[in-house]
Amino acid sequence: IVLLLLVIMSAGSWYVMVVKLLEQTRMNRQARSVPAVWKSPTIKHGAENLEAGSPFRFVAEAGVEASQKHGGLLEHVDLNDWVAMGITRATDRVNSRMQNGLAFLATVGSTAPFVGLFGTVWGIYHALTAIGIAGQASIDKVAGPVGESLIMTAFGLFVAVPAVLGYNWLVRRNKGAMERVRA
Repeated sequence: IVLLLLVIMSAGSWYVMVVKLLEQTRMNRQARSVPAVWKSPTIKHGAENLEAGSPFRFVAEAGVEASQKHGGLLEHVDLNDWVAMGITRATDRVNSRMQNGLAFLATVGSTAPFVGLFGTVWGIYHALTAIGIAGQASIDKVAGPVGESLIMTAFGLFVAVPAVLGYNWLVRRNKGAMERVRA
């Protein structure tokens, strides 16, 4: 059961890392088309030229929508402030979406060694119980089962280390991507 849990945690971590890497790569590619927006006659026209589903298009459309909704009771709020708030809300939503999956990586990175350690303790307990029932406590009877149970700790570390490294790497890449979105 512990091994199966570690395999699920590892598979989930690798899935999140690959999906986030592809998402960030696509976002970096989409960032190259942003300078063309400023050459467009209007922001609305420039936003329409950005790729559909792009976070850059989402932010630009949020600004356009905010400027169009300004009026009525909202006239008490300065237009620039209102548009800035709309863009900030859109940027925060993009940032929130970029964080999806990272909590799973952090959780796996922090809990996988303990899950592996639990498997080790469980294995040692069963090995010692079996040795006690057999009544033979020689080193050759103890070393084999105890050594096998230590493998679970190694598996726990094998799952945790890539998750922690992936988490740190993706967080750093997210910061760079969000700087491009904010710009």
